Amino acid sequence: MKLLSALLVFLPLALPCLASEPLSGAEFERYVTGKTLYFGLEGSSYGVEEYLPDRQVRWSFLDGQCKDGFWYEDQRMICFVYDDEPEAQCWSFYREGTGLRAVFENDPANTVLYEARQDDKPMMCLGPEVGV
Repeated sequence: MKLLSALLVFLPLALPCLASEPLSGAEFERYVTGKTLYFGLEGSSYGVEEYLPDRQVRWSFLDGQCKDGFWYEDQRMICFVYDDEPEAQCWSFYREGTGLRAVFENDPANTVLYEARQDDKPMMCLGPEVGV
């Protein structure tokens, strides 16, 4: 009985450790595919990403300008490559509450984004700029 009591006391302390594992590529793919996720940074809107089939993505800083790319898993990180930026941008994603927390691993300051909301509608992208 004492052993059971001790386990019940320490079990809640162990659970946060289990939750702190970053999502694998398969877990990330199951969570995001077909969704449009809006991300925030320190309480402000930051950007939106649409997760398409076959690990394709479309990103915008909420300015109507979109860039297409794809993602892949590398050592438990989710790395994104966009058409205009050939260098991979790698993030660690964690499930927290009802959303995601994303830690930018290429950044020494480790920028942290939070999922602010999600939608199943495609994001708004403006057409190419046309001059006179």
